[in-house]
Amino acid sequence: MLKFLLPVDGSDTSNKAVAEFIKLLDWYKEAPEIHLLNVQFPQHGNVTLFIDKESINLYHQEEGMKGLKAARDLLGQAGIPCQFHITVGNPEEMITRYAKEMGFDQIVIGPRGLGVVKGLLLGSVASKVMQLSTVPVLLIK
Repeated sequence: MLKFLLPVDGSDTSNKAVAEFIKLLDWYKEAPEIHLLNVQFPQHGNVTLFIDKESINLYHQEEGMKGLKAARDLLGQAGIPCQFHITVGNPEEMITRYAKEMGFDQIVIGPRGLGVVKGLLLGSVASKVMQLSTVPVLLIK
């Protein structure tokens, strides 16, 4: 069975990519195993001096669940089971590392929607994932 990783952040672009991916599932002989991944940015500065690690972890879990909700709902409404994961770090690095370490067959990701000029200047998570990943990446617009 194929294993696909869908990084999601709760944005409209991310949710649209999940909805479009659901339409593509008929391409496969058997339904792939779907895993959602939400990457939370680490806390910077002196936050850890004032807030204990357990509270920071709880915050990341709560925010991660918010970022996963729409994608989980879309898959659930389509009757597609999925597993979900939350991690903390740089999104492109965490996505590519997680995909490689967990043996995923493909990363399915939506573009950020920055536009051509901003996309060239700033880059996007999707373009960086495509550059860094040794796992095939399917970009869904």
